Amino acid sequence: MTRHIRHAGFFCALLLAALLVNAARVQVVQAPAYDRNPANRRPDIARYEQPRGDILVGGRPVTGSKDTREHLRYERTYTDGPLYAPVTGFASQLYGTTLLEHSEDGILSGSDPMLAPFRLWNDFTRARNSGGDVVTTLDPEAQRAAYEGLAGLKGAVAALEPSTGRILALVSRPSYDPQPLSGNGAAATEAWRRLNADRDRPMLNRAIRRTYPPGSTFKVVTLAAALDAGVVRDLDAPTDSPDPYTLPGTRTRLTNASRGCRDASVREAFTLSCNTVFARLGVAVGRTDMTDTAHAFGFNNPALRVPFPVARSTFDTSLDQAQLGLSSIGQYNTRATPLQMAMVAAAVANGGQVREPYLVERTTRPGGSILATAGSRAVRQAMYPSTAVRLRALMREVVENGTGRRAAIRGAKVGGKTGTAQHGRRNSGTPYAWFISWAQGERDLAPRVAVAVVVEDAEAERRNISGGGDAAPIARAVMAAVLKSR
Repeated sequence: MTRHIRHAGFFCALLLAALLVNAARVQVVQAPAYDRNPANRRPDIARYEQPRGDILVGGRPVTGSKDTREHLRYERTYTDGPLYAPVTGFASQLYGTTLLEHSEDGILSGSDPMLAPFRLWNDFTRARNSGGDVVTTLDPEAQRAAYEGLAGLKGAVAALEPSTGRILALVSRPSYDPQPLSGNGAAATEAWRRLNADRDRPMLNRAIRRTYPPGSTFKVVTLAAALDAGVVRDLDAPTDSPDPYTLPGTRTRLTNASRGCRDASVREAFTLSCNTVFARLGVAVGRTDMTDTAHAFGFNNPALRVPFPVARSTFDTSLDQAQLGLSSIGQYNTRATPLQMAMVAAAVANGGQVREPYLVERTTRPGGSILATAGSRAVRQAMYPSTAVRLRALMREVVENGTGRRAAIRGAKVGGKTGTAQHGRRNSGTPYAWFISWAQGERDLAPRVAVAVVVEDAEAERRNISGGGDAAPIARAVMAAVLKSR
């Protein structure tokens, strides 16, 4: 009898061991596969069973969480949703996450391992930590000035702190409210359908995801290349430039919107924005030096993240001389995001150095302790410091005596460059109005803000559309907001 009891006990022990092994296999080995199974709702339930961390602007949260008392308990909420949508993106129970909500999802949702005080215990218990917060670099007054400046228009604004690369404003209009997308009911589905059907594409972030021909604002890059290469030594010497200029190897005659461009000096050509002078200058610099300078400013960089990815700005590297001439005035295949052109203005303001832009100042734990900070950013020398000094002076002349007068700020040093970029078949589309600029307050030792503005559909007759008339006042409002904020 004792032998049978012993055998039964041994058999029960084997069964118990088998159960433990199988439980370990299911909970440890196969857990990821079960988590990914579309039929398994437990990950979604766990994800939304607690409030999401917040995104902060100027020390205040612009996001929140609402308790719905449903299985997917907490929905995302937004304060001033359309104002900050190009930064926050959306966090939807149906459609996932975008922009900061996506790139910082681990921190905000509490799933990032850095938030776990006892990581192994969390792996064993499958517990989820409370979400952390994301503190942005945005200046709330600059963001609002940019948003209000684009009211009723289609376009974008990007503003940077030249010395650090901190993004101070990032606006795209028309915008949208992310709030209706947060839930999982019919209202979220209808909002998604409506936004995707909208011809104005309000969910497109024009500041970082759309590229435009930069037009005459690219002449800053062309002149930087010419000065660095020694092609231009005297800014006031006549350039022996014809008007019109026949592009090399073609019968295409390039003309100017301004008078006085024939044989104009570089200083005059920059202030008047003479296409003929700068196209000829780009050809004289040559494809290699033009390409190298464009690369140094950030063109053709596919890896730029802020932390979400930025569309690649392009300068064609396989050009004949005629194409090089057009590319040197921001036409042909040259295309740039507003953020990229803000980087160009910032490089001029920062002694020729390009700082990689960034949007997240730091991330914090739920209690407020710092989890990670932005740290130092990569630096590239886009031009010689002496070239940057000369370009700053020329950009100031554009604002004080040229096409950028509407960007002037009393008591501040302001430099700028206008641009009107043709597009569409045979340039039939409404031109894009550009303005890039920088500003330095009376008591500042160096420029504090660099801005790029593009307006897609300026409300004016086509012949009157210009960066100085349509985009410069918006840039002025943003720069003034930054200069007043400290």
